[in-house]
Amino acid sequence: MASRPSRRTRPVDLPRDRGVFMISVAAELADMHPQTLRMYEARGLIEPRRSPKGTRLYSQSDVELLRRIQQMTAELGLNLAGVERVLDLEAELERMRRRVRALERQAEQMRAQLEADLNRMERSLRAELVPLATKGMLIRRSDVQGMFPGDPSSSGGSAA
Repeated sequence: MASRPSRRTRPVDLPRDRGVFMISVAAELADMHPQTLRMYEARGLIEPRRSPKGTRLYSQSDVELLRRIQQMTAELGLNLAGVERVLDLEAELERMRRRVRALERQAEQMRAQLEADLNRMERSLRAELVPLATKGMLIRRSDVQGMFPGDPSSSGGSAA
């Protein structure tokens, strides 16, 4: 009897949030009973996708979350209310991280704009400011024009 040729299967690269596992497979992958999975769903800890016929479909991300929940309850001794709180705080922390990154980008853009504005203002003022020899101060050119005869900077032209 001839043996069937073996087929090599390629791993399928699916989006991590695409629901592909039925409840029995997801429960097995997460090392829990399907009823426990249903209980987590009832508590709002996990929200599986649904097929057009209403079958629960769990994603790879869902399975990883189920494993985390198991770890928090079994190893850390948290009850489901504690797990819920931890997950809520993690979600809030991630929202805050995204907000901080957005604010940092905005602050950098504002800093660059302020620096450009200051450079432009400094360049425009350089033409208007002249040093006051006796005090080492800068004053506007227009304020000293005509005050010092023979000074080219005060008359706007050369002394004759």
